[in-house]
Amino acid sequence: MTSTYPILYSFRRCPYAMRARMSLYSAKISHEHREIVLKDKPAEMLIISPKGTVPVLQLADKTILEESLDIMRWASGISSMAEEEKLLIIENDTTFKHALDRYKYPGRYPEKEGVNYRERCEQFLKKLEAQLMPFLAGDAARLVDMAIFPFIRQLSMVDIEWFDSQPYPSLKAWLDYFTSSSLFQMVMQKYPTWSPCSQPTLVVF
Repeated sequence: MTSTYPILYSFRRCPYAMRARMSLYSAKISHEHREIVLKDKPAEMLIISPKGTVPVLQLADKTILEESLDIMRWASGISSMAEEEKLLIIENDTTFKHALDRYKYPGRYPEKEGVNYRERCEQFLKKLEAQLMPFLAGDAARLVDMAIFPFIRQLSMVDIEWFDSQPYPSLKAWLDYFTSSSLFQMVMQKYPTWSPCSQPTLVVF
C-alpha cells in the first residue's frame, strides 16, 4: 500500500529514533510509523537506506532522511542553530555516546585498561548541570534538549541508585520534565512490528 504520509522506520528503544519521534510528535507531523526489529530489518527499509540503522524517514515526495538530526531539523523547520548548541549535540553524539556505550555494556566494546567510563560520562553530566537554566538553551525546551535527553535517560537507567544519589538537581529536574511529559508518553507507545502485509500504523494529529 502506498502511503500519502511520511513513513518513519523506527525502533522503540533506540535513542536516535526516540529523538526523531519526539520532534515529529512535537511538531504534530502526521506520519506512518513502521516499527522494525533490528535483527530482522525489512527489505523495504534497506532498499531506501542500505546503511540499515534507524531512524529513517521517507517523505511523501520520496526524499529520504537517514539521520536523526536531519529528521529533527526537517520536523522543526530549523535550518541553523547556535554554535554552542551544535557543539553540545556533537559532544553528546561522539565523546559521551562512546563512554556511555562502554559504561552500559562492559565487555561488548574494546576498552582501554584502567578507564572508568562512568567518570567519563560524568564530565558531560557536569557540563549539562552547569548549563541548564532550566533548559539547555534558555527557558524553553528546544531541539538541543530533545537531541540529548534520550541518551541521558539511558545513562540514568544503567544504575538508578547511583544516579539518584548524585548531585545533579538541575539535570534530574530536566530529565523528569521530559520523562513525565505527555509528549514522551506518546512517543513511547508500543506498536506492532511492521511487515508489508500489515495494516498501516498511522500517527495522525
